[in-house]
Amino acid sequence: MKQFTSVHDVTDINALVAEALQLKQAPYAHQELGKNKTIGLVFLNPSLRTRMSTQKAALNLGMNVMVLNIDKEGWALELQDGAVMNGTTVEHVREAAAVLGQYVDIIGVRSFPGLKDRDEDYSEKVFNKFVEYCGVPIVSLESATRHPLQSLADLITITELKTKERPKVVLTWAPHIKPLPQAVPNSFAEWMCKSDVDFVITHPEGYALSEDFTQGATITHDQDEALAGADFVYVKNWSAYEPYGALPAQHPDWMLTNNKLKISNDAKVMHCLPVRRNLELSDEILDGPNSVVIHEAGNRVWAAQAVLKQLLESL
Repeated sequence: MKQFTSVHDVTDINALVAEALQLKQAPYAHQELGKNKTIGLVFLNPSLRTRMSTQKAALNLGMNVMVLNIDKEGWALELQDGAVMNGTTVEHVREAAAVLGQYVDIIGVRSFPGLKDRDEDYSEKVFNKFVEYCGVPIVSLESATRHPLQSLADLITITELKTKERPKVVLTWAPHIKPLPQAVPNSFAEWMCKSDVDFVITHPEGYALSEDFTQGATITHDQDEALAGADFVYVKNWSAYEPYGALPAQHPDWMLTNNKLKISNDAKVMHCLPVRRNLELSDEILDGPNSVVIHEAGNRVWAAQAVLKQLLESL
């Protein structure tokens, strides 16, 4: 593995999941691999699980870790090539990314979309500038369109907890008070479509995801139809792909409750976190026996560690 930006960088996802589960049993077995190697984690946006789990994973592998909240602690970045920098930007991403690459062996970058210009967001302008100029292997800590470390952790969780060979996995839209990116649902759909699961996406009219990420999924606007017989239910809000970044209509009745789960196969309920209680997901679900959100968050460490191990092996 030379970089980790999407499922397409993985040659065998089942083998990667198996490696993550092996690392979960023996976290410190490969500390020599990361000895005298440094990872730099660059955040343009907030983070809790991604930041802490990736640091933990790197330390488990014997790596040094440097963290930069570049939006708060770095210079204001210019992204436009050919720009006359006589405004508020101080440093061009060409120099910033290249310099960071001088200090680290692997770099992780988190950059959210603006949700204003779909073409710009879906071109991954910010993230791809770092890929182009940093000169070292890069790990996506979430980009404008994908969150592959989260998706890998989700697949690890499903693999661990499934009770049948081919479980039914449902991605359901949930209500929210503001427009959220499509990165998590895009990425989850992309990984599930490449996994041995019966995958269903359910959302209200107007919230269709890009078909580039949903090929192979069953899609329905009937949430009850989707939940019937489900083994896993992944809850997530996202804004519209078309018109981009919009909230076409609010549907508070789409919040998952124990009553809605009755038609499932006693489904495990998943969410990437953070979650707004009693808006996206009810207290009774989050505090009840069906929730696996904490287990899922714990698996973020092993997802990151499996990816970093493979990147270190390729150096």
